[in-house]
Amino acid sequence: MRHLLLALLLLCGLAHAELPETDWLDLMPPDDRKALEDMPEISHDSPEGDSTFYNKGGLRQQDKDLPAVMYSAKTVAALDGKVIRLGGYPVPLENDAKGHSTLFFLVPYPGACIHVPPPPPNQLVLVRYPKGIVLDDIYAPIWVSGTLKVEKISNDLADAAYALDASEVRLVTDEDL
Repeated sequence: MRHLLLALLLLCGLAHAELPETDWLDLMPPDDRKALEDMPEISHDSPEGDSTFYNKGGLRQQDKDLPAVMYSAKTVAALDGKVIRLGGYPVPLENDAKGHSTLFFLVPYPGACIHVPPPPPNQLVLVRYPKGIVLDDIYAPIWVSGTLKVEKISNDLADAAYALDASEVRLVTDEDL
């Protein structure tokens, strides 16, 4: 009977159904979401043509005139240990011997590593994916599925409030849209 049920699920496509998408705003506590909604429009002028960008702070860039929510590392404790699927854009950090990205930040909008201001730490997720993925284009959106952890990460490029041990990473396809 168990084998029949599994075969039926496979035929119906339910055995490989993806997790529902987690919204980036779900990673923010309610008070941060409210502060973000009430914030005035910010300029995202980009120093993309500036080859010394990473020497100027990368995702750590700060503007003293921005509200504190733009630097918030407050998290949602209920998400700790939860299996999620999150869409975003990669900022590669480490590659394996084959050139596949095994460690990267996932950010909510393309080019976050080169825009001013960067997303707050609770909108940055460090993704660990030992299997690795080829990331030819940081402007190509990806889906990441796995276990989310509330974990403070700080490196030369950025501070993040979450980490995700990925079980699957894939490019977003036309069928996803």
